[in-house]
Amino acid sequence: MNLKLPEAVSTEKLTELYEQMWLIRLFDEKVDEFFAKGKIHGTTHLAVGQEASAAGVCALLDDSDKITSTHRGHGHCISKGADTRYMMAELFGRETGYCKGKGGSMHIADLKKGNLGANGIVGGGFAIAAGAALTSQMKDSGYVVVCFFGDGASNEGSFHEALNLASIWKLPVIFVCENNQYGMSGSVNDMMNVSDIAERSAAYGIPGSVVDGNDIFDVMQATDEAVRFAREGNGPSLVECKTYRWKGHSKSDAKKYRTREEEKQWRDRDPIRLMKERLIEAGHFTEDDAENIKKKATEKIEESVQFALDSKEPDVSTLLEDVYAE
Repeated sequence: MNLKLPEAVSTEKLTELYEQMWLIRLFDEKVDEFFAKGKIHGTTHLAVGQEASAAGVCALLDDSDKITSTHRGHGHCISKGADTRYMMAELFGRETGYCKGKGGSMHIADLKKGNLGANGIVGGGFAIAAGAALTSQMKDSGYVVVCFFGDGASNEGSFHEALNLASIWKLPVIFVCENNQYGMSGSVNDMMNVSDIAERSAAYGIPGSVVDGNDIFDVMQATDEAVRFAREGNGPSLVECKTYRWKGHSKSDAKKYRTREEEKQWRDRDPIRLMKERLIEAGHFTEDDAENIKKKATEKIEESVQFALDSKEPDVSTLLEDVYAE
């Protein structure tokens, strides 16, 4: 079996992407574990089951390209090159974290890698992404911007405002909807009168596509087209990744609004398992290779936890620092 890959993705990179997907899952599962133990405070929104969309989209981006993330953004951070040690330290509230332990799960940013930050406001990333894309256009910087958002955010006014503005000005931005079927406890089928969120692209005269968000190869192909389109000065695109979050909306969600049968149907389409099967079938690696990659990712996450536990908590004297930009 030959894998159809975008030119920007080498066969060597596939191993890296497979490990990356395991890092995303294992990171979130470890965070879930420590929240349950009361070791991490605040709240968190996990993306277990959605690994292919983050990894597949960011695989087509350069370090100079930018992303805006969401409250469910750990996978976006990892896929854009973040160090899981500093991410874990941030969630533990330690001074070695990306935001010195003051931001927590929903506010991780890594400007060196082009991550403009996660956002606790639903739809909060649209205007930031449009602004960053306008900067790229005006300064002829050549980078593109990816705006990750969920299905619920597509009903926010900021979604329509940003798509309209980006369309008029032909901004180099790709709007990526991770449609995980539920906005908190509300089914997407009850929240909008269209079958695909990507249909809304027609209202703004921009390309829209629907992809299997659990198939990293499908995600990469659609992203490749959208990135090329933006880099060539043609403007924005809307890509909808149909996927599913295995866990609740947040740590306090008992998931009473959906059936266990539905959950099993989506778990049977585990994006990591699907990728492994495709790679083994293509002769890229063996079952033993896949297990070793998972083991390597597991060790990295354990190292990240230990790094966080060994790091200091911020001193109380720094409480009012970093409130305003210097």
